[in-house]
Amino acid sequence: MSRWFLVLVVAVLLQNSGSASAQTTDDSVVVSLEAWLKSHELNDAAFTVLSAQPWAASAISKDDSKKASELLWNARREFLRKERASEMEAREIVLGELRMPFWYKTFGDAPAEGRSLFISMHGGGGAPKAVNDQQYENQKQLYQPPEGVYLVPRAPTNTWNLWHEGHIDIFFDQLITDMIVFENVNPDRVYFMGYSAGGDGVYQLAPRMADRLAAAAMMAGHPNEARPEGLRNIGFTIHMGANDSAYNRNRIAAEWGQKLDALQAADPECYIHETTIHPNKGHWMNLQDAVAVPWMAKFTRNAWPKKIHWVQDDIAHSRFYWLQTDLASAKAGDEIISTVSEQQIHIQKSSAANLTLLLNDSLLNLDQPITVLLPDGTTSEHRVSRSVRSLATSLQQRNDPQCLASARISLTIPPSP
Repeated sequence: MSRWFLVLVVAVLLQNSGSASAQTTDDSVVVSLEAWLKSHELNDAAFTVLSAQPWAASAISKDDSKKASELLWNARREFLRKERASEMEAREIVLGELRMPFWYKTFGDAPAEGRSLFISMHGGGGAPKAVNDQQYENQKQLYQPPEGVYLVPRAPTNTWNLWHEGHIDIFFDQLITDMIVFENVNPDRVYFMGYSAGGDGVYQLAPRMADRLAAAAMMAGHPNEARPEGLRNIGFTIHMGANDSAYNRNRIAAEWGQKLDALQAADPECYIHETTIHPNKGHWMNLQDAVAVPWMAKFTRNAWPKKIHWVQDDIAHSRFYWLQTDLASAKAGDEIISTVSEQQIHIQKSSAANLTLLLNDSLLNLDQPITVLLPDGTTSEHRVSRSVRSLATSLQQRNDPQCLASARISLTIPPSP
């Protein structure tokens, strides 16, 4: 046997040994996670304990990241089923002194990938409780999707802005989670719709909660100060009676349609929308707007889009798709535009000084270097590692199995000149 042959054999054995060792390390993390979850329920406090485990920070492969994500979500779902069973039975979510009753009905056969969810906001607002109660009851009868959960919440207050106060985002986040956990709703098939004051809510909520939605439908509402840029990655439809002139609703609906036309012209594959001004109709459109339901159902959420246009509303959020910022310093009008092209993330514009990129293999290849280009033209190269800690942190922040970030990059953005 030649000397060179022996060298080759030893090299091959060492390479296989290294691969086996790496695989064993990966497997051991998943095994450790599975064992830990068997003795711990994944309540809110448990995330801190989990993240402190030494193996939680270890680098894992793409395949094991997927396995860990499934283990974490299954454990979290099991805990949520117990924690929220009473509010599902009562059909009411309670946050502090506020209560949001809700009613829902299920239509059609459940698809293998999970049901659709249509959250339908009633009209009223700025009126006595009895008036808003009647609007709540009326909304239950308006629409019937061919498939899915049709859910009508009762606004927690009777104020004029009953569907776009700051607590609504929190209520709806919890409501969506409940439907995912208890009614097997597909988190990529969630839709907002609303009539009159409920339409006001759609104008406001859809742009700032677009990362939870597949599409939204606005009926007979008014946007107030809302902006449409955040709608880039969802479907959005407007229905308005041509004679609905109170508060200039008809004129403003047409103007919003034109704004969306312009946004789509500059970004042709996105801002998919439809604007219908119904001739000879006033505030009540005789259910001609019901066509919005099957129109929305054509859309499925893209949880990891290649471009994000985030404009903060007066109700600020800390996360939008795969971008995260400091909520304490966020303010209305803050704007971030970011794109992904192959292995480059380009922060084209950012009002935020501190930005975190939440990463997933659905967005780019985490096994390869990632280049970040900042607004001032500077670039940096990053190598990231997937970890259980990152996945758990992401799940703690948002109960959405499709949005778990397996790695992250923290950035400091230089101020614009």
